[in-house]
Amino acid sequence: QVQLVESGGGLAQAGGSLRLSCAATGSIFSIDAMRWYRQVPGKQRELVAAITTAGSTNYAGSVKGRFTISRDNAKNTVYLQMNSLKPEDTAVYYCYAVIVPGPLPNTYQYWGQGTQVTVSS
Repeated sequence: QVQLVESGGGLAQAGGSLRLSCAATGSIFSIDAMRWYRQVPGKQRELVAAITTAGSTNYAGSVKGRFTISRDNAKNTVYLQMNSLKPEDTAVYYCYAVIVPGPLPNTYQYWGQGTQVTVSS
């Protein structure tokens, strides 16, 4: 019954900013990596940013210097601060997490429902 609930998507002008949030709810023992992906029609889902439990981050070259991923482990939440937005950033954004749902060491992958980000020129 673990779920990833996204919020913060919407419409922005080129050069503007948005902040996406993704909160993991349900029975959670621990969370490993958390990531943001995005997808447009006709293209594969692509990795935008990733963060480890220790806070180490990776970014796609197209967003490096503009987007910042962060996490609040106490709230089981990952954020994506998007600045200097471009029309090319328009996509459905999905959060992703590797979660240990119980005392057994097995890990499982969970996806958020997706949130639309539209950037006007």
